[in-house]
Amino acid sequence: MSEQDPNEAAPSTPTITADSPFDFCITEPQGAAKAVLMLAHGSGGPMDSPFMERMAAMLTERGLVVVRFEFSYMARRRVDGKRRPSGRAERWVHHYGRAVEELLEGESWKAAWDELPLIIGGKSMGGRIAAMLAGDEELHLAVKGVAVLGYPFHPQGKSEPDQWRLEPLEKSLLPILICQGERDDFGWWDEVDPLELPQQVSLEWITDGSHDLGPTGKSEATMKSNMLHAADLVAGFCANPPQLTFEFAQGEED
Repeated sequence: MSEQDPNEAAPSTPTITADSPFDFCITEPQGAAKAVLMLAHGSGGPMDSPFMERMAAMLTERGLVVVRFEFSYMARRRVDGKRRPSGRAERWVHHYGRAVEELLEGESWKAAWDELPLIIGGKSMGGRIAAMLAGDEELHLAVKGVAVLGYPFHPQGKSEPDQWRLEPLEKSLLPILICQGERDDFGWWDEVDPLELPQQVSLEWITDGSHDLGPTGKSEATMKSNMLHAADLVAGFCANPPQLTFEFAQGEED
């Protein structure tokens, strides 16, 4: 039997409506929570794709409250079943910011989470949009970092210098963790490793991983081991987000 398409919704997941852009899907740990993570989906898969379901479960087991939501083009698919392109990532930055505000100010937020770090992030496009949002000085102060599962450093098959998406990383005002597969078509190890990334960015390589973190059949790593590795890294980052100290040029702080 062939494996299920990672971009299709998991059949065991209850139907989630699209009555509003922010029908949050929230999973909580059984014990005390260590952090709250907003996890946005990639461009082609919903918030309850098998990858997102599995990663959310792993992160919850590690003490995180995981809050998922969908950008409106994906939410509308639940209503009419029609696939729509995501379009340019820039159009969804404001949408993500609204989701953060809705979570913090709406009925979904629990008083028990008030003292926990809030991290934003996502898979691929969702993580890139979170990184773009992290450069916004108006972003809610409760947000302490960004966690990305597979950053799309450049479009697939287009690695020319003018195609690289480094600006969100350079302008981020928050620490960013990127878990990147070594053979990710949106940024291979030999392309990205020589880069001098900004001080606020931590990059962790996932052994022989593709854009979905899965290794090749010849690798000693497995999909499970790679996802567990990424979950450990994200959970540790969320529970203890780094404190940034930016270096300013002389006179710049005046």
